[in-house]
Amino acid sequence: MFRAAVTRITRVMGATALSVATIVPSVSFAENLADALIGAYKTSGLLIQNRALLRAADEDVAIAVSSLRPIIDWTGRYTMSTQYARTSGIVTDSGGTDVFWGLTVQQLLYDGGNSRLRVKAAQETVLATRQTLLNVEQSILFRAVVAYMEVLRTAEIVRLRENNVRVLGEELRAAQDRFEVGEVTRTDVALAESRQAASRTGLAVARGDLVNAREEYLAAVGNRPGNLSTTPHLPKPPASLESAQALALRNHPSVLGAQHQVAAGEYNVQRAETLLGPTASVVGDVGFTNTYNSTDYRESASLALRLNQRLYQGGALSAGVRQVMASRDSLRANLLTVKENVSQDVAIAYVGLRVAEASLSASEANIRAARIAFEGVREEAKLGARTTLDVLDSEQELLDAQADRVTAQASRYIASYQLLSAQGLLTAERLRLNVPIYDPAAYYNQVKNAPSRYSKQGASLDRVLRSIGKD
Repeated sequence: MFRAAVTRITRVMGATALSVATIVPSVSFAENLADALIGAYKTSGLLIQNRALLRAADEDVAIAVSSLRPIIDWTGRYTMSTQYARTSGIVTDSGGTDVFWGLTVQQLLYDGGNSRLRVKAAQETVLATRQTLLNVEQSILFRAVVAYMEVLRTAEIVRLRENNVRVLGEELRAAQDRFEVGEVTRTDVALAESRQAASRTGLAVARGDLVNAREEYLAAVGNRPGNLSTTPHLPKPPASLESAQALALRNHPSVLGAQHQVAAGEYNVQRAETLLGPTASVVGDVGFTNTYNSTDYRESASLALRLNQRLYQGGALSAGVRQVMASRDSLRANLLTVKENVSQDVAIAYVGLRVAEASLSASEANIRAARIAFEGVREEAKLGARTTLDVLDSEQELLDAQADRVTAQASRYIASYQLLSAQGLLTAERLRLNVPIYDPAAYYNQVKNAPSRYSKQGASLDRVLRSIGKD
């Protein structure tokens, strides 16, 4: 009876060891990691939001450009007047209705370069905002990678737990058979029941983790996971930590964005200094006044050159210059901090990848040792030198080792893509995803010259924005 029970258990155990030899069974899958990344890139609301913020920054350039162009205003005025007078006993009552139409044109001639510096500062802000968009894109794609690997990991843990429940069921039945013939006590049966109950609890937890992982996948990718490929592309690691850090400092969106912010700060300091100087503009007015119930009318025209310079404002002008200089200095310090953080993030990701690789190698060695130990205990159990519980303990160690390998494999993939992100390389363009890449310069090129809404280009832009808003 005892040998029959052991044989029954080890037969299930052999099938278990075979089924969990890799992270998932060898089956043909339709959806791979690239598909998940494409889904995340296409459906992310956060990306759509930040693209809109970039378009808003593009318009700041157009607004700055417009300050170099004429300002044209028209004025209309409808006036009704009544006059009542008594002079030397003579009462007069008169009045009239006047309609005035006028046109005013104002053109800035000189402001010390303030307006042109404003354009340059706005352009640098646009470039910084583009880098912010790339940072968001990296976070979206990395979230998709983590979600993908978590679905694979939790699905395999569920399979391991299911196999464990089946094996412990065999152990329980074997213990009950042996109890009936007096080979074991009731304590052995109770122990087997306890272990099976704990295993069922573990399975319930694993299934809950899988549900959560699938929901996170839906949120990150935009669709529920189907049959996921078990062999996603593993990025090539950098040659060394130093080369990875050097690449990140040249390429990471956070560094590039901070550099453009510093450049914008420099232009803003120069702008503040120009406010201390004079400005010059020319203003032209043309008007026509018509008096109803009369043949009277008036035409007027004027052209004026205006020079202006504020001499004193209670110290506000000097304070304004000092304020933007302090802001510029803050941006410079931020750039240094960003570089330090990027270098640190690369180091952490690099070490994390090495640790994940070492953990994977250790888990492989652990599985080999656990399998040898299991096979040895199983053979000894056939000879009566080991109990059923000894066999199951050894089997549990093997299953734990295999679960550790599943986690290590997932951690290795996640660490690889985290290192890509830390270097600024986790973008749709650099990954060469089969998806239309969003061009941040396309909208900018349409608006940088500040087209009027009444122009053909302006009308086209209005239609584009209305279409985006409807989506």
